[in-house]
Amino acid sequence: MTSSVDIDGELLVAAAQVVSEGRVLRPGWFSCRNGRIVTVGEGSPPRSPDLDFATQTIVPGFVDMHVHGGGGATYTDGDPEGVRQAAAFHRAHGTTTTLASLVSAGPSDLLAQVRGLRELVADGVIAGIHLEGPWLSHSRCGAHDPTVLRTPDPDEIERVLRAGAGTISMVTIAPELDGALDAIARFADAGVVVAVGHTEATYEQTRAAIAAGARVGTHLFNAMRPLHHREPGPVLALLEDERVTVEMVGDGVHVHQGLLTHVVGDVGAGRVALVTDAMAAAGMSDGSYRLGVLDVDVTDGVARVRATGAIAGSTATMGLLFERALAALPGPADAALTAASAMASSTPARAIDVDDAGDLAPGMRADWVVVDDGRVHEVYRRGARVADRAAVANDG
Repeated sequence: MTSSVDIDGELLVAAAQVVSEGRVLRPGWFSCRNGRIVTVGEGSPPRSPDLDFATQTIVPGFVDMHVHGGGGATYTDGDPEGVRQAAAFHRAHGTTTTLASLVSAGPSDLLAQVRGLRELVADGVIAGIHLEGPWLSHSRCGAHDPTVLRTPDPDEIERVLRAGAGTISMVTIAPELDGALDAIARFADAGVVVAVGHTEATYEQTRAAIAAGARVGTHLFNAMRPLHHREPGPVLALLEDERVTVEMVGDGVHVHQGLLTHVVGDVGAGRVALVTDAMAAAGMSDGSYRLGVLDVDVTDGVARVRATGAIAGSTATMGLLFERALAALPGPADAALTAASAMASSTPARAIDVDDAGDLAPGMRADWVVVDDGRVHEVYRRGARVADRAAVANDG
């Protein structure tokens, strides 16, 4: 019992289950004031709750560290209205904290895109910028325009950092490129999380990248040298180092669900971050779209570059990925719930150094998702509802 807690003037929220700090509180409750969690408790709440989800589960708001757009709009051109539209779409499906991922572009376009997104970080629309390229492998370019890929140039990196003015949160680099290790060290020194991806790197080159400061594997297995018994490549190097968080696009298209389950069982949910890698077609019908300058065709919900057939991101939402992970993870229900929640929230938040989101604990932002049988039911950000039930009834 927690009846002695004084929560006068605070919003009190109760649910059949609340996931908080890696535990399932059953029943659970929490209070918030001014958009922040104040108190979390288990058992009967200290007074009649203001919001009571008596048959449902509350998990922390989802954190997507790799997403290019959604709802018919994109982050990749830096247009403020499009960015707001895409962020609002994903927010309605549970993503209360998001990076805006750019694709490879020429030097002047890249700087313009970074400057366009910078103000939206200050406005709180996005949490930061992810540069997925242009310092990537030509042979593993995936849905990136190969004509703009290049080796890291120290002067360009300084220009990009100045343009971002502290808003660049993550950058993906292929560590085998000339100058890549110095670039990784420079970005890391600037407080930017460095990810290894779109790469032909060997096992040794990947270990060198980690030693230089890389801490994330961009969409593990996708667009990187595969595992081989004589040359394990980047996959093994990323998985075996406890400092590294690996992204996985758990939509059933990018990787087999059994492989996702295996990786989680091997390294733990605390090192696996679910990411959508979504593009503008997320939430939209099949048809023709663009990712950066490339034409993309979406058929049966799968996006592919028209010219090459390469997978061009996804059409998924974090709500869908959470639901799929929850259904696939083995073990007791509570273990699956806390693992899926970690992969969708606390693990990506920690990976990109967001210290006030990704969990329901005192002092954290009051961002939460109400789920019913694993599906998103309602979404709250900073204590306010951002999507009604009808808006998310057909999540995914």
